[in-house]
Amino acid sequence: MIAAGITALLLTAGMPHSYALAPIMPAQELREGMSGQAYTVVDSTGELRSFDVDIVGLLGVGKGSNNMIMAKAKGPLIHQVGGILQGMSGSPVYVNGRLVGAVAAGLKEMTPYTFFITPIENMLPLWQMPDNKNKTRIRSFNLHKYLEDKKKAEAGAAKKDKKGQKAGNSQEVDLDAELAKIKDKEIASKAEKPAKDKAGQAENKDGDKASQAEEKEKAGQSARAKAEEKADQPAAQEAKPAARTEKKATVKAEPKDVLYLSGFTPAGIQFLREKMPLGQQYNLLPLGNDGLNGVAETDYHASLRPGDPVGVAIAYGDFAVGATGTITATDGRKILAFGHPFLHKGNVNYFMTKASVVGTISGVSNGMKLANLGAIIGRISQDRGTGIAGTLGEFPAVVPVRVKVVDHDLGRTEQYGARVAYDEDYLSQIVGGIAYGAMSKTCDSLGGSTADVHFTVRTNAVPEGKLERSNMFYNTADVGQIAVAEIMQAMNIICDNTEKESDIIDLQVDVTVDSERKTATLLSAVPDKTKVKPGDTVKFTVTLKPYRRDKETLLINYTVPETQREGMLNLDVRGGGLVPVTNLMLLQQSGVDVAAPDDKKKTTADKLKEFQQTGRNNEIIIAPGPAPEMTPKQKREAVRAAKQAAAENLAKAKAQSRKVNLLGVNTKKPQNGETKFTTKYIIDNVLHTTLQVVRK
Repeated sequence: MIAAGITALLLTAGMPHSYALAPIMPAQELREGMSGQAYTVVDSTGELRSFDVDIVGLLGVGKGSNNMIMAKAKGPLIHQVGGILQGMSGSPVYVNGRLVGAVAAGLKEMTPYTFFITPIENMLPLWQMPDNKNKTRIRSFNLHKYLEDKKKAEAGAAKKDKKGQKAGNSQEVDLDAELAKIKDKEIASKAEKPAKDKAGQAENKDGDKASQAEEKEKAGQSARAKAEEKADQPAAQEAKPAARTEKKATVKAEPKDVLYLSGFTPAGIQFLREKMPLGQQYNLLPLGNDGLNGVAETDYHASLRPGDPVGVAIAYGDFAVGATGTITATDGRKILAFGHPFLHKGNVNYFMTKASVVGTISGVSNGMKLANLGAIIGRISQDRGTGIAGTLGEFPAVVPVRVKVVDHDLGRTEQYGARVAYDEDYLSQIVGGIAYGAMSKTCDSLGGSTADVHFTVRTNAVPEGKLERSNMFYNTADVGQIAVAEIMQAMNIICDNTEKESDIIDLQVDVTVDSERKTATLLSAVPDKTKVKPGDTVKFTVTLKPYRRDKETLLINYTVPETQREGMLNLDVRGGGLVPVTNLMLLQQSGVDVAAPDDKKKTTADKLKEFQQTGRNNEIIIAPGPAPEMTPKQKREAVRAAKQAAAENLAKAKAQSRKVNLLGVNTKKPQNGETKFTTKYIIDNVLHTTLQVVRK
């Protein structure tokens, strides 16, 4: 029969179920006192359960905002679970068989039986919102899916050859009667039969399925007719449209979804809370997700009904960041859910996942429906004020993140994996949080520790196709927070590409943690000669004192720049992580924009190259320091020497150019006046020395 009620299920051989959009009832047609039903799942059986809803009125929230429908929940189910719970967001509400909207919010610290509904007409526009995300050019080939589809196609072809094509392969089933059965079953169970008889009733169902379905369908139609009559009667008598009794919202509503972080320690949660404000209070649940070792199952042929639980995640695997709620409406492969935002970031790129309800927990004024994230089944593309929207069978581009942590003191090595949906707005914070979470989870304590970090990003943002960086860090309080800073910095540069959206294949992070303090202080830097010429090599004998260890002596060669003018050359001998303070930096700290025009014109590849060349904490760098203030006479002599040096350099450049043209290679790299020497310690100070530069 043709579906005329809540939804229609299209059953096609070899295809997943898809549900058509139900008839809707705009909020302006609602009347105070109308009654309806809402549907949701509250336990591990996955069974859709209904509860009664009484419409109170339409709540106006001001110009430019969407109205909310105020309602009260009642009935055996709602009293059993303790009211409207977190995790019920998105549960569809029907009046007279027409979809009104989604359970969205309650009043914090007040009765859990009064709640607010987001009107469905405010959610439907989400399907027409612009979608400019998920445009990465990387396309992966999934062998598992290919073999699965091939096997199903062969099985379908064999079945078709055996039985022939039948018209009965495609049919519509009226789900209005199906949801009426749910309601009738609960009423009958309460009035006539104890709960223990339900199993027996289910076992006997196969014996007389056709007649039983027919009887329950008639009962459902009768119940709906009575409900319509009851709802219309007070409207005719009192004529009180909800729109006429609008009330201004004065109490902040609390969204009824469960937002959680899975796999993170309390320190990891605090790190993410600081780096990525999520706008809501979130909880670390003991459940979470079914991802193992960063490998998440993907269901390419999933289907969802209105009232089914659904998950949304921005990271999935050993570490997950997401929420669970309820499906409000479907139309083919498109879904609407939640009735309020997740992170409220507009056009997005999130995972859509299955969710399996574990159970409910209720309190005095609030409660929670706990659920696990299941297989990835689609993509969420809109995260707006009235809900979330997405598509089944369409998947977001992902950045696989693998983190290996070695704790030498505990003798522990752990590897973690997660997939992060590629969205430039939050990618750097999430991968930083995962790296920090892996460190805090593996190591007993990150205070007073030394971390050696190496990471590799495979991306087309650099010509080489790969960005690598190593560094050492020490901190008395929490080394993890500073150890992941460079990972986040690199990802930020890639995501801020002004030319195009960069493709990121994956991120590999390797961390070694020691509780030993591996720092050292420079004691002296003595050159083997003090008078030098441009281009000369000077051997510095550098003495350093590691923390609570004997002194060590190093021999470091330094080459005087070819362009160095005559006179005193001030040199800084410092740790790579110590950046010399300049006048420009002081101006920048005061809020003055002194960035050179060339800096603003740099490409992403240029910025990443500079990032790679930035000094490391465990390097000793010998480089020219600030020049001393000169007298007018010294300035004139400096100008004359500079002109002479420029003329000499021009002649050398011409000779070098001829050498390049003839030999095809440049035999000498340009000098930048900086020498780097890698050590096994973090250098924590700076020394100053001088050389006398003379020219002949």
